[in-house]
Amino acid sequence: MLPEKPLRVLLLGSGGREHALAAAIAASPFCGELHAAPGNAGICGRNMCHIVTPDNVFQVVSLAKSLKIDFVVIGPENPLAAGVVDGLNAAGILAFGPTRAAAELEASKAFMKDVVVTAGIPTASHRVFDDAAAAKDYIRAQGAPIVIKADGLAAGKGVTVAMTLDEALHAVDEAMVNKVFADAGASVVIEEYMEGPEISVFALCDGERAVCLGAAQDHKRVGDGDMGPNTGGMGAYSPVPMATPEFLDDVMAQFVAPALVEMQKRAAPFRGILFVGLMITKNGPKLIEYNIRFGDPETQVVVPRLQTDLLHLFWLSAQGKLDAAPPVKFSNEAALCVVMAAKGYPGAYQKGTVIRGLDRAAAQPNVKIFHAGTQLNAAGEVTAHGGRVLNVVGLGADLKTAQKNAYAAIKKIDWQDGFYRRDIGWRALEAKNKG
Repeated sequence: MLPEKPLRVLLLGSGGREHALAAAIAASPFCGELHAAPGNAGICGRNMCHIVTPDNVFQVVSLAKSLKIDFVVIGPENPLAAGVVDGLNAAGILAFGPTRAAAELEASKAFMKDVVVTAGIPTASHRVFDDAAAAKDYIRAQGAPIVIKADGLAAGKGVTVAMTLDEALHAVDEAMVNKVFADAGASVVIEEYMEGPEISVFALCDGERAVCLGAAQDHKRVGDGDMGPNTGGMGAYSPVPMATPEFLDDVMAQFVAPALVEMQKRAAPFRGILFVGLMITKNGPKLIEYNIRFGDPETQVVVPRLQTDLLHLFWLSAQGKLDAAPPVKFSNEAALCVVMAAKGYPGAYQKGTVIRGLDRAAAQPNVKIFHAGTQLNAAGEVTAHGGRVLNVVGLGADLKTAQKNAYAAIKKIDWQDGFYRRDIGWRALEAKNKG
C-alpha cells in the first residue's frame, strides 16, 4: 500500500533524533514537502520550520491545517503524552505515534510496570510510592544498590541508580520533597538493582502487529568509562554484537507481542515505535523500561543503516497496515554516534556559544552530523542552545572504523565550550578484542 500522492509531512521535535528522522523522511520518494516544528539549525537549513510548542495540541493541529499537512510524524515523548495524536486524528489528519492512552507506557512508569506484570513480561521487582517517608522505609528495608525512578516524564533525568543508602534516600528527597522533576516526581517507582549490559531494541507497531527496526547500545553516563551521573545519552552504536537475528526474534516474542496484546485489552492499542530497554542479566533479558518513541541518540545510528523507506513504514504503521510493509533491511556497515554536549551538562550549562567547523567535519568521508540543541544567531552562526548539542556519526565496515571516522570528524569542529566522551563503543570493542 503506497500513498496516492507525495505527502506533505510535518515533523515535530527539535533534537538529534528529529534531525536523523528528517534526513530519512526527506530522502523518501513519498515525501513531497517536509516541514518541521520547531526544528533546529540543522533541520531548518533544508526544510521549512515553524515556531510552535510541540506538546500544545491546539497549536499543532492549527499549524497542520494551515499547511495542508497529510501526515504528522512525532519525534519526542511529551507531545505524545499530551495527546497530540488524538487531536490530529480528531481533525482528520493522519499521525504517526501512540494515542495519549497508549503513551502512558512511558508517561507513567507505574502504569508500564502494571502492564508488564499483567502480561507476564520479565522485569525487575518493584514497588510504587506516593509518600516519601514510606518510600524511604522501603529503601532501608531493601538496602542498596537500588533504583529510584520518578513516575512521570523527566527528560531522561528521573532515574537514579543508587549504589549507597544515602544516595537512594537523597533521590527520594529530590523527587518527592524538593520537586526537581516537578509533578513527574509526585510518586516514585523503586526497583531492584539489576546488573548486566543494556540494549535498546526498536519495534514498529500498528496496534496488532510489529516488525523489528533494529537495536543499539547507548552510553548513559556522562564520563569516560561509564562514570558520573546519568544523562539523556552521550553516544551510541549499531549493530550490537549480541543482537543476533535469533535474539531479536526472542525479544519481539517475549517483550513486544505480549505488550501489544495487553494494550489492546486495555482499549489502548499501541501504534508507533515501542522502544524496548533491556538489561541482559545472568538470568536472561529483563525489561528496564518501555519508551513510546525512538531513542536519542540511538536513532542517529539505527536510521542511517536502514535501507527500507522509513516514511513508508511510518505511513503503514499509522494506518494499522504493517501487514503490507516491505521487508525491513539494514546495511552491513556499523554506525557510531558521539554526542557533543555543553560544558556543565547534565547540570547547568551556558547557551549561545558559537560552533565553527561543522562544514569541515561533515565533509569527512563516512560521516553524518546531526544537530540537537542548536540555533542560528542573528549573524547566521550555529550556536549551542541545549545540553546535548551535536551528534557526530561515523560509518564504517566495522565498529572500530566507524569510531575512528566519528572522532576524526570531531577534531574538525571548533567549539571550546563543548565536551564529549572519548570512549564511545568501548564495551563492544573490548569484548571483541578479548574474543
